[in-house]
Amino acid sequence: MALQDNRVPVTLLTGFLGAGKTTLLNQLIRDPEAGRIAVIINEFGDVGLDHDLIEEATEETVLLRSGCLCCAVLGDLAKTLGALSARRVAGTCTFDRVVIETSGIADPGPIVHTLATDRQFAQAFRLDGVVTLADAATGMKTLDQQFEALRQVAMADVLILSKTDLVEPFDLARFETRLEAINASARRIHAQQGSVPVGALFGLSAMRDGVTFSDVDTWLGMPPQAASPDPLAGLSGFEPNPAAPAGFSPSVPTAHGRHDHRITSASIEVTEPIPATVFDFWLDTLIALKGPNILRMKGILHVEGLQYPFVFHGVQHIFDAPVPMKRWSGQDSTSRVVVIARDMDEADLKASLALLLMRPKAAAAVEDLPGRMMVDTIEMPF
Repeated sequence: MALQDNRVPVTLLTGFLGAGKTTLLNQLIRDPEAGRIAVIINEFGDVGLDHDLIEEATEETVLLRSGCLCCAVLGDLAKTLGALSARRVAGTCTFDRVVIETSGIADPGPIVHTLATDRQFAQAFRLDGVVTLADAATGMKTLDQQFEALRQVAMADVLILSKTDLVEPFDLARFETRLEAINASARRIHAQQGSVPVGALFGLSAMRDGVTFSDVDTWLGMPPQAASPDPLAGLSGFEPNPAAPAGFSPSVPTAHGRHDHRITSASIEVTEPIPATVFDFWLDTLIALKGPNILRMKGILHVEGLQYPFVFHGVQHIFDAPVPMKRWSGQDSTSRVVVIARDMDEADLKASLALLLMRPKAAAAVEDLPGRMMVDTIEMPF
């Protein structure tokens, strides 16, 4: 029996200046369904916590009437999390989860990277997801002018669209199309007067014990019809690109703004189990060539010879420990991989993902040729 994961889930709340993070944070603190939360913010003066929420305050912490706790970043994030963990173990404060609210101009990538590489964090906490606020009223202009805003969107598991009531339906549709092009795997939710159901903000990551296949599909942004193609597809006259490999589903941004071309995202589905040598070669090659530019990578993988599929997640060259899916029924063996990269050519990303469709001519040949690149011993199935 697998050990229960008792680590505290951490949600990263990001979004550009004025997108509505403070409004959402105040709503979250008030909602009893959210449980007890430890909120980490840069400085208390930067966050307009409602006065009637505050029970008592010091230079480092603010105790809220809801039982939640706010902390200022003490020098660095790892130190603040360490102090929180120590207080929780000592019983001086209790909380069910942590929410880290970034500054409006922060790139969430380094924060996610820190959470993935800090050993003390990994023992007590786990990243539950990245929630990004996107301002529908000013978002198009912000994405044009601020590359940090683009990276915030690219890193998101969930995109919360704020101020949708202030824009015309046509303009809102254009904005959503642009967000889809940057990050097709992120679920989009419209905030209603700054309010969002608490359940939509938590339990986002599939990197946890007991995760279901439905959870994984939601996390990867895979629509239900992906596994069962629409028999009427193509009747609209928009045929898929015949040159694209079977199972390849690109999601590449069109020329909406001067920054958008720097973010490339793509996904692939492989219906048969992938040889371990192929996956290792693909991953090693991608990280060696483009590691610093891999914003996020996530997927579910069926590997030949393994009893269960597993879920994986990585940022740059750092990967969380894979989570086996022991509830697998043994029927669907489709692997799904999503990659979001920065400053990576669209053709390069497509070619990289296409490697997962390859098959070794003979496993023995790979073992017998340790000094030879594996690309010499594989062949395309089409």
